[in-house]
Amino acid sequence: MNYAIFRSEPIMTTHDLAQIGSHNQREKKAYNSNPDIRIEDSYKNLELVPLNYKYVKRFKEITKEYETQHNEKQKTERKERQRSYTQMLNQSRNRVADELLFTASPKFFENMSNDDLMNWANTCMEFVYNDLVYKKEQILHATIHLDEKSPHIHCVVVPLIKN
Repeated sequence: MNYAIFRSEPIMTTHDLAQIGSHNQREKKAYNSNPDIRIEDSYKNLELVPLNYKYVKRFKEITKEYETQHNEKQKTERKERQRSYTQMLNQSRNRVADELLFTASPKFFENMSNDDLMNWANTCMEFVYNDLVYKKEQILHATIHLDEKSPHIHCVVVPLIKN
């Protein structure tokens, strides 16, 4: 019997977001903490929602309106209470993003064709859009890692709430 695996992990600071971005985009030369990563196979990884630059830069683009509102509010704060947008995010104990991870039992992926893999990935992304109700503009990055023992998807989302 195969098992589907879905995990949601909060990302609490922009520093953590940057670290996760470095991992997901395979920007490091070595991964001593995870011996399952075969860096020489990273070229096989597939981008579902591509990102051509750093996670924090894309996060700032997605939340630009919120940063503008924050900066306007700071103009009315006393000097000792003023904080930059990044300071506010990192000290607020709120999520800046969530990392969604999708995978399955290793047997599920045995002898799977590329088309079958993409069908599975598209089903996972449909879940993100239809069931978790994230909009495309809230998806910071999504990638399938094929350079580890079992294929899996990392999907990083920004949980925006508009009043």
